[in-house]
Amino acid sequence: MRLLLAAAAAGLLSTAAVAQTDAGSGSLTTNPALSLKPNGSPENTGAIAPGANSFTEGQARSRIEAQGFTGVSDLRKDDQGIWHGRAQHNGQSVEVMLDFRGNVASK
Repeated sequence: MRLLLAAAAAGLLSTAAVAQTDAGSGSLTTNPALSLKPNGSPENTGAIAPGANSFTEGQARSRIEAQGFTGVSDLRKDDQGIWHGRAQHNGQSVEVMLDFRGNVASK
C-alpha cells in the first residue's frame, strides 16, 4: 500500500514539474510578452498581438506611462483588444498601443 501511495505521489509531482517547464527544454517558463525591469516596472519584450484584453483604460494608461510615455490621451480599445492612443516620448508626439499581454509599442 505504501509503495502504491509513493508511486502516485511521484507521478503527481512529476506532472506538476512538467507543467512548469518548457516542453523538452527543462527551463522554467516565463511570460515572454512581459518581463520586469530590476525596479519592478514592466518592459516591452514582444510584438503587439490581438487578444481578449481585460485592462481598463486606467490600467492601460499606467502601463504605457511605465514605459516612459507622458501625456497619454485618446485611449480607445479596438475590436481586436488593442488599446490605441497618443502620447509624448522624447519630445515627440507618437501613437501608442498596448496589447492584452501588456506589450507597449509606438509609431
